[in-house]
Amino acid sequence: MTVRDVRLHWPQAEKALAQGEEIVVTRDAKPVARLLPFIPATSRTRPRFDPELHLRRLRRFWKKQPTQPSTDEWLARDRADGAD
Repeated sequence: MTVRDVRLHWPQAEKALAQGEEIVVTRDAKPVARLLPFIPATSRTRPRFDPELHLRRLRRFWKKQPTQPSTDEWLARDRADGAD
């Protein structure tokens, strides 16, 4: 279809798109655009964060690294240092 055909015959173009067809828009007999039917994206729900699973993955990733104190341990140290 030409740009003019799309404008003048939009109901036919819309029907074709609703049936899953693709429309190639031309200008001077050269393709300039493609109209595709809209396909709504499926919404994926993210899995709930599991801290134990996350820790296992981190340990597997950092196998050779020495274990570092946890954030809770660092906070406890800082608070103990500030209390003196």
